[in-house]
Amino acid sequence: MWPFWWKGASGFSARSTAEEVTHGIDGTGLTAIVTGASSGIGEETSRVLALRGVHVIMAVRNTDSGNQVREKILKETPEAKIDVMKLDLSSMVSIRSFASEYKSLDLPLNLLINNAGIMACPFMLSSDIVELQFATNHLGHFLLTNLLLDTMKKTANERNREGRIVIVSSEGHRFAYREGIRFDKINDEASYNTMQAYGQSKLCNILHATELARQFKEQGVNITANSLHPGSIMTNLLRYHSFLNTIGNAVGKYVLKSIPQGAATTCYAALHPQAKGVSGEYLMDNNISNPSSQGKDKDLAKKLWEFSLSLTGEQES
Repeated sequence: MWPFWWKGASGFSARSTAEEVTHGIDGTGLTAIVTGASSGIGEETSRVLALRGVHVIMAVRNTDSGNQVREKILKETPEAKIDVMKLDLSSMVSIRSFASEYKSLDLPLNLLINNAGIMACPFMLSSDIVELQFATNHLGHFLLTNLLLDTMKKTANERNREGRIVIVSSEGHRFAYREGIRFDKINDEASYNTMQAYGQSKLCNILHATELARQFKEQGVNITANSLHPGSIMTNLLRYHSFLNTIGNAVGKYVLKSIPQGAATTCYAALHPQAKGVSGEYLMDNNISNPSSQGKDKDLAKKLWEFSLSLTGEQES
């Protein structure tokens, strides 16, 4: 990441905020789902998209918290179109229920913002018996995306407007396990490392976008898929590491991004005209960047796709 004040090819920098990168953009007529929308950059992403006229569906685990955020956004922007729906990305039952309910509403879907995540938690298994960081950060979003793809394709086709999938990854993907993804040891508690497991899940986010983009291009579908690093931000992701959380709160204002800055790249990828047609890329600081060599491995992306299909019980579309 270049220094905050250096602007990249987009004309924006690490210091740019979500409001700044979407200034003058009219999102009226667009519908977006934002996961993890009740706090942090998910909340700010929802606020700014709603501010720009997008109909935002806040997909959240805690609907009480989600409704509190919704009321706060409506107080600031009374004309905002924003709704709250329950979604627990660590539960396939919850994901399927969310997707079914969304489809029953007969709403379009232009933007899917896969933002929710957990970071460096102690070893735990999801309700589906999958290591929790892999389950929440990657597998849940993989299933959600697959279940909503037909709706996105229909919307893009009927409205002749590009759909966009934005997957929030992290530079932490560079610190995954040596082999990148431990396909045969996803649930191995003995060799589990909190930060490497987080890195693995974030690498999966990049590879998911890569494979989606490849398939969309092959199928001639008017949808793009990109991943991104939002920046280093003090959010509740560090709740499992009290020491790091304490240090971050002490020095964060000097070296870390604010939440409005952290949500900028997501909003840029979702709304900015410069992102039209851009697909299969890894973005950082509102500009195209480069992931690790494993993040560029298309064979690994295909292997992850097949592995994820087998875990979710989905079939190739």
